[in-house]
Amino acid sequence: MKLVVVTAGLTQPSSTRLLADRLAEAVRRRLDETDTRVIELRELAVDIANSFVTGFPNARLREAIEAATEADGLIAVTPIFSGSYSGLFKSFFDVIDNTALAGKPVLIAATGGTARHSLALEHALRPLFAYLRAVVAPTAVYAASEDWGGGHDSFTDGLGERIERAAEELADLLLRRTPRARAEPEEVVPFEQQLAALRPPD
Repeated sequence: MKLVVVTAGLTQPSSTRLLADRLAEAVRRRLDETDTRVIELRELAVDIANSFVTGFPNARLREAIEAATEADGLIAVTPIFSGSYSGLFKSFFDVIDNTALAGKPVLIAATGGTARHSLALEHALRPLFAYLRAVVAPTAVYAASEDWGGGHDSFTDGLGERIERAAEELADLLLRRTPRARAEPEEVVPFEQQLAALRPPD
């Protein structure tokens, strides 16, 4: 089972990466064997910008795109800026073919300075992945600054429960997902044979 985590945090350390790691660990606990790959978009920012200018991803960006599109499931986490996902986050998914994530289970999550921005998950992230025809887990996880301390559980009051619920839903989607059928190669009919089939019988 291949799980890819896409995180768009800009700082190091990053609360966005921290949330991504918590979600990935919660999903891994529910699956027998999971190969997890984390894609830090901060490290690909220049590659993504160059891809828009040239029209072609370089080798490093192409490898990240292939990892995301070939994974069994995705965890996508972004910081919230001005009430929506970050430009870097959106740009990465803009360079991916808009059919490449069709049917793929995705868990969406975000971080922000205040809980007032939590609805960005529903009015920005969920529509983005609906457009890409991914299968988005029902629970989206938002972590505001106040969620990272002083709670009654090992993370904070409420955040831990949301992480566990979202992880359970993604794991269930992954376990129930029907693997894509491998396309059978089309039989190539020689041109001469096609022409012969068009000739009227003698």
